Amino acid sequence: MVVSMTGYGKAILSNEQYKIHIEMKAVNHRYLETIVRMPRQLLAYEDAIKKIVAEYTSRGRVEVFVTIEGLLQRTLQIDEGLIQQYKKAIEHLSGEGQNKSFYNPIDLLKLPEVTTVSEVEQINDNFEELLLTTTENACQQFFDVKCKEGGQLKKDLIERLTAIEECKKQITVHSPLVLKSYREKLQSKLAEVELTAVDEQRLLTELMLFADRCDISEELVRLTSHLELFNETLQIKESIGRKLDFIVQEMNREVNTIGSKANSLDISKQVVEIKNNLEKIREQVQNIE
Repeated sequence: MVVSMTGYGKAILSNEQYKIHIEMKAVNHRYLETIVRMPRQLLAYEDAIKKIVAEYTSRGRVEVFVTIEGLLQRTLQIDEGLIQQYKKAIEHLSGEGQNKSFYNPIDLLKLPEVTTVSEVEQINDNFEELLLTTTENACQQFFDVKCKEGGQLKKDLIERLTAIEECKKQITVHSPLVLKSYREKLQSKLAEVELTAVDEQRLLTELMLFADRCDISEELVRLTSHLELFNETLQIKESIGRKLDFIVQEMNREVNTIGSKANSLDISKQVVEIKNNLEKIREQVQNIE
């Protein structure tokens, strides 16, 4: 099954106390690396989130962003003892003739360290279930996007494999003509130097050596096998990116050998076309999980 390594997903769930917003995105990576970015108070849930992510993807660098409303309750505390000390200090400094009883409450609250705002965590029994359910929903959307992109990749790969198969057929057609053409050229050169009594055995020996050097039948058989394996692998319901990458390397090896052996312009043209498609396939395979 072709699944892209890149993807995006998000989910928002809420109850009477919390609103949880989770976004996730992934880019190509050799292995699975999950990075969870969330308030430090929730670090105890990091492993549980990573475990859920691992159920939906096996490769890629995945970033999960967790935002929560209602997690912290802010409270205002007033140090009344400190206020009384401020009052005494003001009365002492104001002198006998001043109004000692009037104090502006707003001004008192502005005095240093009179007020303190604290945040208290509000985590109840329902929080974990809501958090993990939101994570599941985000991962499902994330996986759906990866599958959709994977379907597009698969379509492109099949088109390029079809093009390679057509080039291979052309090579198969032209391959027997190479020896025939070489024999005609060899006989023509011998005729030019007016050797009427040609040593037939030497001619056959030369042709056999040339045929052996230019024989690409084994390479074509192996290339056909690799193409079939690539197509079969596209249907497997598991992580296939690395396997496809290996098969592409093997196909490149066979095509390079064909190119070095083939003493034919027609075959060389097909080899160039195959290598161009293999390069595009290699790039696409890097995006497959």
